[in-house]
Amino acid sequence: MQTDPVLVESLVVFSIVLCVHMAVWNQLSWCCIALAVQAFYVQLKWDRLLRTGAAVFQFRPSANSGVLPASMVLPLLGLALRGRCVAVGNVYFERFAMVITVTGMMLALFLSLIALGITRPVPTNTCVIAGIAGSAILYTVKQMLTVSEVIEVLEVLLIFVYLSLILLYLLPRCFTPGEALLVLGGVSFIINQLIKRSLASAANANADPLHFFLPVAVVGCVLLGVFFAILFLFMESETWAASVFFHLMTAVLGLGLLVPWLSLLTQHHPVAWIFHFITLSNTRLQLLAYWSFLALVAVVVVLRQNGRRSGSSKKQQVSTAVRKYFHLLVVLTFVPGLVWDRPLLHLAAVVCLAAFLFLELVRFFRIRPLGTPLRRLLTLFLDERDSGPLILTHIYLLLGVSLPVWLSPGPCTPKGGLGGAGGLVPYAGVLAVGVGDTVASVFGSTVGEIRWPGTKKTFEGTATSVFAQVIAVVIFLIADGSINLNASYSWVVGSIAMVAMLEAYTSQIDNLLLPLYLYVLLLL
Repeated sequence: MQTDPVLVESLVVFSIVLCVHMAVWNQLSWCCIALAVQAFYVQLKWDRLLRTGAAVFQFRPSANSGVLPASMVLPLLGLALRGRCVAVGNVYFERFAMVITVTGMMLALFLSLIALGITRPVPTNTCVIAGIAGSAILYTVKQMLTVSEVIEVLEVLLIFVYLSLILLYLLPRCFTPGEALLVLGGVSFIINQLIKRSLASAANANADPLHFFLPVAVVGCVLLGVFFAILFLFMESETWAASVFFHLMTAVLGLGLLVPWLSLLTQHHPVAWIFHFITLSNTRLQLLAYWSFLALVAVVVVLRQNGRRSGSSKKQQVSTAVRKYFHLLVVLTFVPGLVWDRPLLHLAAVVCLAAFLFLELVRFFRIRPLGTPLRRLLTLFLDERDSGPLILTHIYLLLGVSLPVWLSPGPCTPKGGLGGAGGLVPYAGVLAVGVGDTVASVFGSTVGEIRWPGTKKTFEGTATSVFAQVIAVVIFLIADGSINLNASYSWVVGSIAMVAMLEAYTSQIDNLLLPLYLYVLLLL
């Protein structure tokens, strides 16, 4: 009997949900179980819609809908963060974490409602299950949230609706329904938080300016992309006139909107603040020089592989091992930053994300002079997940290793730092993607023989992935004195093993999904 990978993937997600429930055990954790049950049934309906071509938008082919794993990320993340905030008595961020949980639930229920609404014939049993789960969640939420928090959740939902309608129409085949939920839901939450902080700028006087760069960079890139995507529907984008206009509008957006916006939020001029920030110590200047060298190495790898392709016209894509060079470079980039200077790593990752997004817009619109060369150079590194007009795998890789750094619960961290497995939380991306996914792919494709039922992944790849991550944890313990696992070794190994099994069976973007699930498990 053939094993269905979707069922095994769902079993792994249910296991993670139960782990969080047992660690937290409150009303919202019970709601997460109800949400997971209804998301599993709705996922089956989404999969049928994708197979029959009846979905409203064009989603990424050769993958299931991924509704269940994506639906649980934000709710579980909020639950784990709330537990840490309760432990240190931080009431404000406890409420904020609760809003994250409820927002994730509402976004998942909205996606379920869409699937049930367009499925024909109407799936009666699934509608009943979704209705019971949704009613239980709404009843619980009504008792726990204040009116202002309910309005905040509704604002995120409204932004998500409009953003989904625009981007899924303009960017067909770039996302699965689950990936759209995770990415666009996260962007919608960031936009709403940025608007909220901007309207209450006086309350930001004591806030760390470092935390405002990410939302402003994301919103700026989204505005730039949506504006030119709509504009270039009516005019040619490959001319020099269009390219000059693109660069002028980018400068206007950056200097005329984003810089003043950052000044309003941080109460400092952003350029002067960044210059002061990076020159505070010689260690920061040395790290910047080291990272610049690694960036140069990455450029050399791309140029060299393209040079080999020009000599052999039959070579269309690089091998898995070559593609994982960039995962190795990410590990070499992030580990020194995590050990010696996490605030600098936080800012550098934001700058790198903004650069990646801008260059992808240049490539997508064929903006001169770099648009066409970028298309030619990056074609060699495409895989089956880059089936739409955008190339997102390298952006997902950066997000996967950066999100645990950006999401580190600073306000809810005890004075001595997070104890136990929590000390490894910032390393979740490096472990899951930089080490685990890389070793699994390389060993699985070279020496793997025993395949997991229903997938192309191998038992040898998964086993070596877990072993390599455990070795990496030992190295991090030696290099970073702030980590103290105490008696939580078994929990760390178990968390790594569960995420490795998810990597073996998921067809979603593992660069984004795996670090977030490992982050949640380590944070418990």
